[in-house]
Amino acid sequence: MKILFTHSYFLKFDAKQYKAAMPYPPLGTLYVMAYLREHGYEVKLFDTMFCDSAQDIQGTIDSYQPDIFISYDDGFNYLTKMCLTNMRDACFEMQQYAKYKGCKVITSSSDAADHYNDYLEHGADVIAIGEAEQTVLELCEAFKNNSELDLISGIAFIKNNEIVKTLKRSVIKDLDTLPAPAWDLIDIALYKNMWLRHHGYFSLNFVTTRGCPYKCNWCAKPIYGNRYNSHSPENIVLQIKKWQQQFGFTHVWFADDIFGLKPNWLKEFEFYVKREDLKIDYKIQSRADLLLEEDNIQHLANTGCNMVWMGAESGSQKILDAMDKGTKVEQIYKATGLLKKHQISVALFLQLGYLGETIEDIKLTIGMVEDLLPDDIGISVSYPLPGTIFYVKVKEQLKEKSNWKDSDDLDMMFAGTYHKEFYKYLQRYIHKRYRKQVAIKSIRQFIQIPSFTNLKRGLSLLHLIPKERMIKNKLTKIEATAKQL
Repeated sequence: MKILFTHSYFLKFDAKQYKAAMPYPPLGTLYVMAYLREHGYEVKLFDTMFCDSAQDIQGTIDSYQPDIFISYDDGFNYLTKMCLTNMRDACFEMQQYAKYKGCKVITSSSDAADHYNDYLEHGADVIAIGEAEQTVLELCEAFKNNSELDLISGIAFIKNNEIVKTLKRSVIKDLDTLPAPAWDLIDIALYKNMWLRHHGYFSLNFVTTRGCPYKCNWCAKPIYGNRYNSHSPENIVLQIKKWQQQFGFTHVWFADDIFGLKPNWLKEFEFYVKREDLKIDYKIQSRADLLLEEDNIQHLANTGCNMVWMGAESGSQKILDAMDKGTKVEQIYKATGLLKKHQISVALFLQLGYLGETIEDIKLTIGMVEDLLPDDIGISVSYPLPGTIFYVKVKEQLKEKSNWKDSDDLDMMFAGTYHKEFYKYLQRYIHKRYRKQVAIKSIRQFIQIPSFTNLKRGLSLLHLIPKERMIKNKLTKIEATAKQL
């Protein structure tokens, strides 16, 4: 049987990400393709990343004539976890065309797991829910043998005009038993060229783990759940070394929800990096409470970590507690100091508009950013995802809109403390205020050590100050309480 794989992330449908020009291949898709190939199936990838429309796939379906069409999203990329409506509509269109052409259609994604009835109504025969390598293999075997689906775990399908959802699929505990992602089946040059053209280097994505054991009440985990399983450090180092020699990347994004959580993993990782003489820079995601041991920070620094994106979320302890975040504001400060001490850049994820957040809480977040002056910030507003406590609390308010169109939508889909337009301008205000503080710091540094970079950042004050004032005035008009900012 011939199997055609695709995914539903279209870079051109997301203007903010297209402008950023930092595309990463669909890693989850490459994992499942390698798994099926290992079990004797002929697999082919149609990569939608650089396509103009969902219709672009039609020629490949017509010429390849697959028996099975599988839309399998990358569950490691936060952009696919957000369930953007642009991508959902594209997936519907692709799977409907494949169904029209006589294919059996399987779909696996965070959005499909949460809205399997919608996907089944738009052309899918089966939705694979959760970690799906084993599920997809069993489905392909069932289609090949024309056998029943009822005993396959982790799926939803229609039988006798009713939707059947089977038992939950258990996750794979030993990730090293999986074959390495099928990097050879993707046109890596498209990714490399965009990176080099816009940034002067090439970055590729890997994962060392699946899942997250923490229980922030706004974070959904429809694919890997709360279980946490790891590849061995040796496995990851050997993977990176092999593909670095072939593709020539110099930077890695470790797309784990939490990097290096397993005891002694970072220490062993450093051992294998040095044994294989691996030269790489990389960035990770982590939590403040996991970045308090200086030995671990040293392991990160010794292996090439040059940036940590920390899920700070808020400078208000009240809001962190309301989120069930399990971290303390003082831990964010301490972790930032330790990372900077070891010359590792710090970037903070911030979340605005969580239930109960007031101007005083917002001021604490702004104060934290200005105290720490991280190397970058990423600001979002609270986003209700199915399967979370937060979603349950605001579900009744999600009537007109329950998903963003693209990653720059930033629409408040529930009734926050203030008007939704306030939050759109607030995130811009915080960005401008942050950039202003960075510029002021750069001027001071330029006085001490003249450099073109510090001069350029310092001169940005000329346009940052008026823009900040303009946005603040807009905030004041939208909400009277904004005067307190």
